[in-house]
Amino acid sequence: MSGTFERIYEIVRLIPKGSVATYGQIARMAGMPRGSRVVGYAMASCPEGNGVPCHRVVDRFGGTKAAFDTCAPGTQRVLLEAEGAPFRPDGTVDLERCRWEPEG
Repeated sequence: MSGTFERIYEIVRLIPKGSVATYGQIARMAGMPRGSRVVGYAMASCPEGNGVPCHRVVDRFGGTKAAFDTCAPGTQRVLLEAEGAPFRPDGTVDLERCRWEPEG
């Protein structure tokens, strides 16, 4: 499983500041089209300080995850807003404006 997690981390490291990707999008890019839960497990297991911007991964609706907020409620949103990611009035990330679309 660690090889899979490392591949996921490599992809997530490519997401630029102010952009987000969904769990499903990362799973497809990692060659696991139905592996969004595996991406979630990888994000939850990601060691701090390894340069993986886990906060840039959101659900398919642009929702942030309470499981990410180990320090304080709303941590993921605060980090995304600090990078310029736009949010909708319902509290979800505006995927139309900031979903990462890798080149190639």
